[in-house]
Amino acid sequence: MNRNYADKFKYPGILAAPLLVAVLALGGCSTDKTGDREVQTVNQPQEADKNTTDRIGGKEIADQLLAGEYERLYAQFGESLKSVVTLKDFRAMGQSFTEGIASFKLLSSLRINGYESLVWNEPQGGKGLTAAIDGKGTIIGIQILDHPAHPETDAAYSKTKFNYPFQEDWLVYWGGHNRFLNYHYEHEQVRYAYDFLKVKNGYSYEGDPKLNTSYFAFDQPVLAPADGVVIAVTDGIPDNEPVGTMNEKQPAGNVVTIQHNSGEYSTLAHFKNGSIQVKKGDRVTAGQLLGKCGNSGNSSEPHIHFQVSAQSGKSMTTIPVSFKDGKKPIRADIVTGTNLNK
Repeated sequence: MNRNYADKFKYPGILAAPLLVAVLALGGCSTDKTGDREVQTVNQPQEADKNTTDRIGGKEIADQLLAGEYERLYAQFGESLKSVVTLKDFRAMGQSFTEGIASFKLLSSLRINGYESLVWNEPQGGKGLTAAIDGKGTIIGIQILDHPAHPETDAAYSKTKFNYPFQEDWLVYWGGHNRFLNYHYEHEQVRYAYDFLKVKNGYSYEGDPKLNTSYFAFDQPVLAPADGVVIAVTDGIPDNEPVGTMNEKQPAGNVVTIQHNSGEYSTLAHFKNGSIQVKKGDRVTAGQLLGKCGNSGNSSEPHIHFQVSAQSGKSMTTIPVSFKDGKKPIRADIVTGTNLNK
């Protein structure tokens, strides 16, 4: 990456989120590194709770929490989750968190790689709940947190209208304006970034989950999202393998940054090693091939990281993306990219 621009574009390292109830991961993260991964799909088998009687369905969790069904919920916790939170602590934190809340609204329900992830907000949007459930109904992660909001920047959408930087249909794995829909949201420099996965039949891979080539996103074309000039390129960083290993020293991995006519910048990260087709100074048009999707940098599986930034004082900060289709996609949405055959 161009050094001058790199000083302005701060890509997040590993940061621990404050926990009220310990989360094990939408992707098997350790309890002291919640939210540290670019993509956190669960792609490794986990121990399931063997008690399958009187199960609480995933979408019922919020209502059952409000109803005070702590024992039933706790009985459905996986053993790893039970090892980091006791029933007594879960009850105390749940009672404190839900005080004054009459209902929760389901914002997102995502089924991927045999697991379900759900996100709720209370009506005022100040508090959120998320849970992850395996294929047998075992609760493998649950988190309840206040949701700090940034209403001024949430409304400051880009002047540039962007295409999605890929062909065909992709899944929004992280995207939205709260920390449960979009783990980037807590970090100003990447607050409105998106992570996109390629999925088929509810899975992001087929075959050995440790191999990059098993993932549908790997080696897929990554396209320029709008016209502009390439101002920074990094290539030559190896793709992480086995999948799940992370390169924290070079978190963005292989990167292309484009300056657009509006004075805004788009950054696409985690390209496949050696695949980038453009260089600094090149003029690109929307839909032009930039390179191939990879798994370089602080990435737990092949995916596309996409964000738009604008100058804010001496630094660059992300801004919400205006897409040409007029949509404001969030976690679990499927969006359709450019069709180069038209």
